[in-house]
Amino acid sequence: MRIRILYHDHCFDGAASAAFFSRFLEGKFHPGARFEYGGLAHKAGQLFEAGQFDGDVNAIVDFKYSTDPRLTWWFDHHQSAFLTPEDAEHFRRDTSGRKMYDPSFRSCTKYIATVARERFGFDAPDLAELVAWADIVDGALYTSAEEAVNLAAPAMRLTLVIEGSQGSETVQSIIGMMRSRKLEEIATDPKILAVYQPLYERHLRSIDIIGKQAQATDGVVYFDLVGHELEGYNKFIPYYLFPESVYTVSVSTSSFRTKVSVGSNPWAKKPVNYNLASICERYGGGGHPRVGAISFEIGAVEEARNAAQEIAAELRGE
Repeated sequence: MRIRILYHDHCFDGAASAAFFSRFLEGKFHPGARFEYGGLAHKAGQLFEAGQFDGDVNAIVDFKYSTDPRLTWWFDHHQSAFLTPEDAEHFRRDTSGRKMYDPSFRSCTKYIATVARERFGFDAPDLAELVAWADIVDGALYTSAEEAVNLAAPAMRLTLVIEGSQGSETVQSIIGMMRSRKLEEIATDPKILAVYQPLYERHLRSIDIIGKQAQATDGVVYFDLVGHELEGYNKFIPYYLFPESVYTVSVSTSSFRTKVSVGSNPWAKKPVNYNLASICERYGGGGHPRVGAISFEIGAVEEARNAAQEIAAELRGE
């Protein structure tokens, strides 16, 4: 039995979802199965390729819905889970009982763990730490911006590696370890440490770069990282540097997209009055009510900058 799990790549919750879901399938349905993983990224254009659904069982976790008839399982918790109204209708007509959606959950990992326990009678007590930290990381439940930026906890160090490593090999290695190992043990694994150290040095540089690039006006921090190669920077740095801010809007580039990121300060002293996923959806993006993003084609820097500046102006109330 060969099981293909597609997950939200370079995301702690995506990796943790893939790890927990693997344990669930192995423990409840397919003991001895061979698991293979594929990372998915939000980008302009096609999100799925036909060759990705090549397992005896195919699953997507923590990512948008696919109408491919070979999709067996699906779990997601994002407001923007469906590319089109037709996709949403396709999901509503599904009668398999194996495609799940609930945007009220902070993390997809917690959602999978809850459904596995309540609907299928499966529990993995040894993964309680993983589930708890997925909720903290994806729900931004840190006590302060300083805690989120200082990376003292093993989960935070792993988040840096997951978000900042090149390709999918390191993330998939971490997924394999997450299935049975404690987060501290994974974070101190020599292979992971070798990836972590240069990323940590880049993390320290990114604090300096964002501090120099950012403009804070009327509660909105705006910065442009094009040319600085900081895709995957710690999204709490702006709130660490500008604690009085309410929102951030940034532009960055990577090997496969130009990206606009929109976020809100979890520790804001003023109310967060905008649904950021809904704003991003107007530009073809999405996310959660308090954090979202938009993917543009490679090289579409001016288009991304125009969108980012429009969003920043809207959040400033202009």
